[in-house]
Amino acid sequence: MYKIFFSVVGIGFIMSSCGQQQPLVAEGKSIDYQTYAHLSKAKITHLTWDVEADFDQKIIKGSAAYDFENHQAKEIYFDTSLLTIDSVLLNNGKKTTFEVGELDAVKGRSLKVNISPKDKKVIIYYKTSPEASALQWLDPEQTHDKKHPYLLTQGQAILTRSYIPIQDTPSIRITYEATVRVPKGLLALMSAINPKEKTEDGVYHFKMPQALPPYLIALAIGDLEYQAIDQRTGVYAEPTQLKDAAWELADMGKMVTAAEGLYGEYPWGQYDVLILPPSFPFGGMENPRLTFSTPTILVGDRSLTNLIAHELAHSWSGNLVTNATWNDFWLNEGFTVYFERRIMEALEGKDYADMITVIGYQDLKTSMEMLPANLTSLYIDLDGINPDDAFSDVPYDKGYLFLKMLEDRYGRAQFDVFIKKYFKENAFKTTNTEDFITYLKDNLTNGEDDFVQNWVYDTGWPKGLVVPTSRLFELVEKQYATDIVQIQKRQAISDKLPQWSTNEWLHYIRLIDVAVLTKEDLALIDKRYHFTDSKNAEIQCAWYEKSFRLKYEKVNANAKAFLTQVGRRKFIEPLYLALKQTNQMDLARDIYKEARPNYHFLARQTLDVMLENPK
Repeated sequence: MYKIFFSVVGIGFIMSSCGQQQPLVAEGKSIDYQTYAHLSKAKITHLTWDVEADFDQKIIKGSAAYDFENHQAKEIYFDTSLLTIDSVLLNNGKKTTFEVGELDAVKGRSLKVNISPKDKKVIIYYKTSPEASALQWLDPEQTHDKKHPYLLTQGQAILTRSYIPIQDTPSIRITYEATVRVPKGLLALMSAINPKEKTEDGVYHFKMPQALPPYLIALAIGDLEYQAIDQRTGVYAEPTQLKDAAWELADMGKMVTAAEGLYGEYPWGQYDVLILPPSFPFGGMENPRLTFSTPTILVGDRSLTNLIAHELAHSWSGNLVTNATWNDFWLNEGFTVYFERRIMEALEGKDYADMITVIGYQDLKTSMEMLPANLTSLYIDLDGINPDDAFSDVPYDKGYLFLKMLEDRYGRAQFDVFIKKYFKENAFKTTNTEDFITYLKDNLTNGEDDFVQNWVYDTGWPKGLVVPTSRLFELVEKQYATDIVQIQKRQAISDKLPQWSTNEWLHYIRLIDVAVLTKEDLALIDKRYHFTDSKNAEIQCAWYEKSFRLKYEKVNANAKAFLTQVGRRKFIEPLYLALKQTNQMDLARDIYKEARPNYHFLARQTLDVMLENPK
């Protein structure tokens, strides 16, 4: 997943609302506090999913059939959230009894199915709720082409249980096959082997032969078309968006080749990208074979495609080698950010990689200032905390800085050998922080571990941190300093515009000090650079936030249009927070009232709290 914006406003509520239940050992030494599964007794291995997507009622209904390992168990436990369980059958076709547990604010409800020690198959018949947190049902007007409805899922971290009764923990891996029935004229896609064209009857069959953790099961349904990039990469999008998407992502094949040159063969066969409607709450989601992507990367200059490099890197870190629990999330994201930047360095050069590294460091600084101390270490204890409310830039960019420190300390060549071996020897397995540190000492550091406590387990900034720099950003800073001198003297700023990339413009805007400048100063900057009229989401977000903080009202209409169209949390949450912190709650609530129906459950959950629940 590409960058989750963390808002501190909800964490106290989340921590206090969770029931006190004994955590369950998920796998090995790892403790997964977010699952009801007793994996040492009965563990699922394969899912056969047979369902219908009902757009009128906004529910999915059908069956989930499982093969499972049975270690003399008399019951098997599943995770559920807002599911209605109709009946449960065993492998002999006979009904069995089941029990749905009490509601836990974080984990949902347990589903205990009674079995015999010899049973190895179970079929659960069920339906979802219209309020299922993983399902986002979009009306035609909420899509790009505004002609047909749309459905997308988001299972990470613990939301898959809201549309499939499942053992919803990353510590297990399963294969799956599926039959999905959708309205005629729509295309269904999954994190599996996918069709390239619509069927006449709206029935689609899927197979995922490689084992994956349950949070990576994904489904999207919409008016979609496909365009190949090369023999193993391509893009899905709504019809009028497809041409632009294929142009923007023309280098996907090169990305896969560059990644393979670093850390081994791409392990999933096909690599496609689905461009989603703008309400998607994240930058991207690394569903195997089918990355889900925000449309905000389509800016017309291919400058934001490092997001795709990030999701591609997850094909190794996260999808191939997975964090055993969400306490170990940094093992997914720290490696992925490191890998993403190596891919982009190979394709675009060191200057580009340095720029996105500095931007990541800036985001990390913001998170470190906002977060409670216990969430600023790489390894975190999520007992009683919903992982979606605890994720931040820390596992991403502090994790990257840890790995970059190792590269600098032991040399890039030796570090590359280590990572390639790590992916190969742990392929299609899970790991936790403790086991990774052991592997690190055995295969790279020759037993040295003097840095582990400081970097992995201690909170705050690690000692000896090397702050990243960018040569190109230094040139941006010189231009900004010149502009500010002219602005303060109320002199005309040169009309000659720099030929900068999105990252350079973003850095320029981030340099604006709202404690020093005025809204009149912003007007002069805007007169030269026309930031208010930008169509680039990265620039829009950065500029609107500065403008909100200085109450530069010229942006308000454009910012409202942006906030009602785009649902990416990275963009919308900082903007609402800026309005709240500058006592502009009436404006924030006015915008949110109109925008809220377009937002995903995860975004609404945070913003309802931030804006005092103005439903």
